[in-house]
Amino acid sequence: MEAFHHAPISFHFPYAFPVPTPTTNFLGTTTAPNLSINGSDTWMDSRIWSRLPHRLIDRIVAFLPPPAFFRARAVCKRFYGLLYSTHFLELYLQVSPQRHWFIFFKQKVPRNNIYKNNNSTNAGSNSVEGYLFDPDNLSWYGLSFALIPQGFSPVSSSGGLICFVSDEAGSKNILLCNPLVGSIIPLPPTLRPRLFPSIGLTITNSSIDLAVAGDDLISPYAVKNLTTESFHIDGNGFYSIWGTTSSLPRLCSFESGKMVHVQGRFYCMNFSPFSVLSYDIGTNNWSKIQAPMRRFLRSPSLVEGNGRLVLVAAVEKSKLNVPRSLRLWALQDCGTMWVEIERMPQQLYVQFAELENGQGFNCVGHGEFVVIMIKNNSDKALLFDFCKKRWLWIPPCPFVGGNSNVDYGGTSNNYGGEYGGGELHGFGYDPRLAAPIGALLDQLTLPFQSFN
Repeated sequence: MEAFHHAPISFHFPYAFPVPTPTTNFLGTTTAPNLSINGSDTWMDSRIWSRLPHRLIDRIVAFLPPPAFFRARAVCKRFYGLLYSTHFLELYLQVSPQRHWFIFFKQKVPRNNIYKNNNSTNAGSNSVEGYLFDPDNLSWYGLSFALIPQGFSPVSSSGGLICFVSDEAGSKNILLCNPLVGSIIPLPPTLRPRLFPSIGLTITNSSIDLAVAGDDLISPYAVKNLTTESFHIDGNGFYSIWGTTSSLPRLCSFESGKMVHVQGRFYCMNFSPFSVLSYDIGTNNWSKIQAPMRRFLRSPSLVEGNGRLVLVAAVEKSKLNVPRSLRLWALQDCGTMWVEIERMPQQLYVQFAELENGQGFNCVGHGEFVVIMIKNNSDKALLFDFCKKRWLWIPPCPFVGGNSNVDYGGTSNNYGGEYGGGELHGFGYDPRLAAPIGALLDQLTLPFQSFN
């Protein structure tokens, strides 16, 4: 198992966790050294706590966030073995609360347009590093994806799994990975050759759906947004493995990237002028939705927020007496109308605009949180909390430096040479010890083969 570390402390999980002293908790803050039980100075009375039923202890452990759970595994052999206990994992799936966290990666940007040189390889280790962000505590953790072979990039996340897709032009190989337990499941490759398509993933307790859209290779030197392939399996035994295709709307020009899933649909931005493309998973149809204030938007992004589709963008009306701002709109239930739900305070926007300086920004949402990250500046990001209606500057990720060849917790991350850039991109992520559709995925498990 590879690295999962918290700033400023680095450690490996699930092995070799530092055992906390009674005066330091996991977040590094000082706590009271002793608990008083019946007026005594005893830390824990073993006559009481040793008699707790195992089923009650397991239920308590199932509520722990992942960093605390893996630290607890250092306590005893029984706690260590919970990760491999079918009974505990079933209980965990039933009672563990959903956590609206985020996972970020360094952006890999291929420098050529179509085919890479198959003989070119990066020097040194090419281990993928992820950076897990807890918005409740504003904490960062490091995760290593050592099992992911070279030539794969993260594209989506759902149900505690990260979706990786092959970088090479052609039929796309897809891997689903749970970084907390080190599991990896290859899916059957897509049928159509593509370059860098948009990929959507949604996982429920009984089904899994993927959509791969656009960037069809119409020649070795040209791509065009033409078609969509879909992948579906569910608990009722229905399979559709890349056999269902649909045509994209005419003249669609969405950028290759992620899709956002909300209530049975995948959404992605369309450009020139701005609009929103919607893909209905059940009917296998695409439609186009007009974006609000589409001629005055800058850096629009679609995110999921509390089960709704939210559009985040800067508004700039240079010829009108309207102050520049950053606004959030929510798509209404009718599916065609937008309502403004939030606007960044003007004083904060002035500060944000000065730092952003016209470079643009990326957004990612999950549950009640939206993260807004300034392009080419991984140290500057804002967090908006829908429930508390507050804006916060996020502490910089301690694992990301200005150099693309830096050491993150003992592993090197080499995105130099063949790849440029270094800004962060990410997804909403619910860290889970087990996928809710583990049994379905097990049916697809094949002897793992390297796709290098």
